[in-house]
Order: sequence, then C-alpha cells, then structure tokens
Amino acid sequence: MKVNRKKKVKAPLTVEQKIRRRTFISFGAFAALGAGAVTSWNWLLDAPEETPGITGGTRVPLRRALNKTELFFRNFFSNKHLVKTYPITDAAKTPRVNSLIGIEDDEDFDISNWKLKVKLNNQKNQYISIEEIKALPKTEIVYDFKCVEGWDEIQHWAGVKLSDFLAHFKLEETAQKHYMGLETPNGAYYVGLERESILHPQTLLAYEMNGKPISIDHGAPLRLIVPVKYGIKNLKRIGTMSFSNSRPKDYWAEQGYDYYSGL
Repeated sequence: MKVNRKKKVKAPLTVEQKIRRRTFISFGAFAALGAGAVTSWNWLLDAPEETPGITGGTRVPLRRALNKTELFFRNFFSNKHLVKTYPITDAAKTPRVNSLIGIEDDEDFDISNWKLKVKLNNQKNQYISIEEIKALPKTEIVYDFKCVEGWDEIQHWAGVKLSDFLAHFKLEETAQKHYMGLETPNGAYYVGLERESILHPQTLLAYEMNGKPISIDHGAPLRLIVPVKYGIKNLKRIGTMSFSNSRPKDYWAEQGYDYYSGL
C-alpha cells in the first residue's frame, strides 16, 4: 500500500528577507573584490622596478602590461582610424600653454637661424628650412587635443602632413624603419613614435595655430601634432629628426609613463 507524502512547500521570502539576502551578497562580493584589489596592489608594490633604460620608473609587471597593450593597439588600429574633427569656430581662441620643457631654458635659440636637422644613417645630415616646409601643400586640422593630466581642448592647427614631408624630401625609404625620434634643438625634450603614427594621415609638422604662426610658447617655428597621441608626444620646437628600428629615447617614458601614449 502506497503512502502519499506531501512535499513541503517553502514559504516565499518576505520583502525584508530578500533585502537582507541581496545586502549580504552585495557586501560579500564587495569584500571579496576589495580584498583581491588590496592583494593585487600590494603584489604590484612589492614587484621589482624595471631596469632604467628607454623606459623607467615603474614596476616590471606594469611595464609588461603597457607593452602588451601597445602591441594590441598597434595591430588593432590602422591609418583608417581617424580622430573626430570640428569646425574652426569651435577652436579655442586662446589655446592653453602647458609644459615648456625643452624650450623655456633655451636662451640661445634663434628662430631666424632655425633649420630642421634630419639624421641620415651613414650619410651627411640633411637640413631643411621652415620656408621649404611652408612651400609644401598645407593641411589644417581642428581636433580635441588631450593631455595625460586630464584636460582637453579643441585646437586649430595647420602645417604639412608628415607623410607628405617624407615623400617630398625623399625620406620614405628611411622612414620605413620602425621608429622616428624627435628632439628639441637643445636636446632637453625628446619623444619616440612608431611608424603607424608617423604615417598617420592626420599627423602634421605644424607651423600655424588659429591661422597665425605658432608662438614661441607653443613651439615655434615647427612642432609635431599627432592627434592619435596624448600631448606629451606632441613635441614643441622640433630640432632633430631621426629614424631607427629600435625605440628612441622618450622623455616621459623614462619617468615611468606609457611609451605608446595613444588614445
């Protein structure tokens, strides 16, 4: 003879019980994540610092992560990746002056005698005047200039495309190397750029801002404008240009910043 046994039916949770349950789960998850974050942070602080060289000033695991991120973005983005542009009316009328590293202490700089020095491997250096550069087709761009400090500003620049400059002065073969290095005339500030950014269609050797010659504080007579990079890569007052298959020295990368510094 079969005995009918009724299954016990659990009473539904009350609203108060549901709230307690969700609160417990939320606090538990928060505590676990917090403990994980603290453990990870302590692990990073205890990790050895990288050996100073082209880069420096940060921990080995973080530098490895930055280098892996650079490789990802270099493979993911291409010259078809363009930054957003704006009408000229949106550009700042009095553009912000930020860092003057490399140009503020150069009292001997004479803008009238300036020439861009291009270092050529196993050959004589090439010297190019601002008049020769201005004779090339002019390109303008209005875009959102971004700084690693967290501020940004829509700015209007004009000059020659770096790719056009390289083609005109027959430097295309030299520029097939993986990197380009730029330095101020006194060598106090310097950056390194990978080939993708060098040949990017929005990268300019700029000599005008807001339709007028660039001021001394903004890098006259010639500066770099590379919209796909943060401002620390946009070198003011270019003095020397060089090319290599290894990373050139970079001022802020030596202080622990990301060498790539891309947007």
